[in-house]
Amino acid sequence: MEGGDGGVAVAGRGALGSGAAAATVRELLQDECYSAFLNEDFDVKTYTSQSIHQAVIAEQLAKLAQGISQLDKELHLQVVARHEDLLAQATGIESLEGVLQLMQTRIGALQGALDRMKAKIVEPYNKIVARTAQLARLQVACDLLRRIIRILYLSKRLQGQLQGGSREITKAAQSLNELAPWYTAVYSSLWVLLVV
Repeated sequence: MEGGDGGVAVAGRGALGSGAAAATVRELLQDECYSAFLNEDFDVKTYTSQSIHQAVIAEQLAKLAQGISQLDKELHLQVVARHEDLLAQATGIESLEGVLQLMQTRIGALQGALDRMKAKIVEPYNKIVARTAQLARLQVACDLLRRIIRILYLSKRLQGQLQGGSREITKAAQSLNELAPWYTAVYSSLWVLLVV
């Protein structure tokens, strides 16, 4: 029973302490000496030069030391009153750090797996692209060779017809007429082969 009463007494003291602490904080905030520190545009140099100019340095230093002392006491009271909550939050932060570490490890593993998959996909894709371009060039080259063979055949036939004299002159003209588009086709195939 005594332990239980002691716990109640401590809790009561904590409650009284927090009420007194709120009053202390209110007093500090209302004091003109401390209100300057709460302004967003507070400038240390300006404050110091004003203190030196007013020649109340010792008084202000004493007042600031008293305020710091009160804030230290208030901070101590708050830490004592919320000790369990602070410990729970610290433990929670540690467990959260553990979870974050685990997540980072898993993200690293996932990134490694993605890199391996990328290597397995990109390399074959690049090979396919290269082979496709090579196949396109081979097809153009094969087409070019077929046209050259046809030109050689027509040229040989034309030479035979030209050796036949005037009787073969009409056939030679036909062969020459047939040869002209083949030369154009060969030039266009060569151009495509050079571009590809």
